[in-house]
Amino acid sequence: MTKDRVRPEDTRYPAGKTFAWGLQHVLTMYGGIIAPPLIIGSAAGLGGGELGMLVTAALFVSGFATLLQALGMPGFGSRLPLVQGVSFAGVATMVALVTSGGGLPVVFGAVIASSLIGLLIAPLFAHIIRFFPPVVTGTVIAVIGLSLMPVAARWAMGGNPAAPEWGSTSNIGLAAITLGLVLLLNRIGNGAVKRMAVLLAMMLGTLFAVFRGTTHFSTVLQGDIVAVPGVLSFGFPVFDAAAILSMTLIVLVLLTETTAGLIAIGEIVGTPVDGKRITNGLRADMLTSALAPVFNSFPQSAFAQNIGLVAITGIKSRYVVAAGGVILVVLGCLPVLGRIIAAVPMPVLGGAGVVLFGTVAASGIRTLAKVDYKDNMNLVIVATSIAFGMIPIVMPSFYDQFPGWVRTLFHSGISAACLVSVTLNIVFNRVAKRAATSLPSQEKV
Repeated sequence: MTKDRVRPEDTRYPAGKTFAWGLQHVLTMYGGIIAPPLIIGSAAGLGGGELGMLVTAALFVSGFATLLQALGMPGFGSRLPLVQGVSFAGVATMVALVTSGGGLPVVFGAVIASSLIGLLIAPLFAHIIRFFPPVVTGTVIAVIGLSLMPVAARWAMGGNPAAPEWGSTSNIGLAAITLGLVLLLNRIGNGAVKRMAVLLAMMLGTLFAVFRGTTHFSTVLQGDIVAVPGVLSFGFPVFDAAAILSMTLIVLVLLTETTAGLIAIGEIVGTPVDGKRITNGLRADMLTSALAPVFNSFPQSAFAQNIGLVAITGIKSRYVVAAGGVILVVLGCLPVLGRIIAAVPMPVLGGAGVVLFGTVAASGIRTLAKVDYKDNMNLVIVATSIAFGMIPIVMPSFYDQFPGWVRTLFHSGISAACLVSVTLNIVFNRVAKRAATSLPSQEKV
């Protein structure tokens, strides 16, 4: 009698390894998850205590969102190793709303309403899976990795352009040391060491920074040890029609990006991602986004940087990601632990990020290697889509003079590459082929 084949994402490991690998995911995305609430809160004129509340709320909500996405429940969650976090896509729009006089209540009201709209239209995205052949998925995955490289560079330079050490050889040198440790551990380590290479390299890089005197943990015990996130701490949401419309455009971008993330992680894990999985994944995204403002947080989406961690470590289990979700929830209730992780120097994250994000791009290139480029437009589709994906990265102000909805859709390289590649594939590989197929019969008539 043969046993049923276990899907890669359903693999289970001992609890110790599961939580150690889950911690790798948390460290990889920590800098990205706390940045949006800090930016939006600062724009709202909040003080240190209130900013801390937004950060812990972001960790708390993202933890639950990750658990729902990874473990799932009927109708919600893709059951894939996909980490959720506060999305960068809507930061500019939310900053504009918060500074226009409405404050955080208007932002929270717009997030709730637009996310509920997204929840209603999520099933429509299940039908677009047929428009994502390898020429599209490979392009999108490659652009996901490439679009994250500026993040790794900013981390390597210190994370804060206003800091006196920004871009110093000391910061970049620390990033280079961490990168070297990741490569060395992957080269000489056994299987267990390779799977924890990123975590070990970040720990060693942090210790090096401590001994060098460029980082410290003296502020870890300053502040609350335990702090359960509050409910509607900034007042009841305000539902403004214009704000809701603006955030609905952002939700369309989030749905597109998360769809791309679901397809990308499926490709890397080696598991089928069908319309039902996409629908369930998007529903989880939108449900947690709609509930996030209740706990003083913002819209959720799949974190692309963690896709790179899955690719480089080969740990494809959704239970490992779920363990990371548990850690995030705990961090949201224990600010002291959050301060410990926050003490990890940004250049250490940058050194690890170079490998992680590059691995995502390499995975896309590997998918593109399967594409047939002979006597078709596939090469042009890939070239044009990657170019559109890179425009917002190399020239962020490119769309500044365009209407707001254009800026919203194309300010993200991931969504731009996704929209362009899908459109060009439909035009050149579906419509054109149908026209060519029907031409002989028309001539006969």
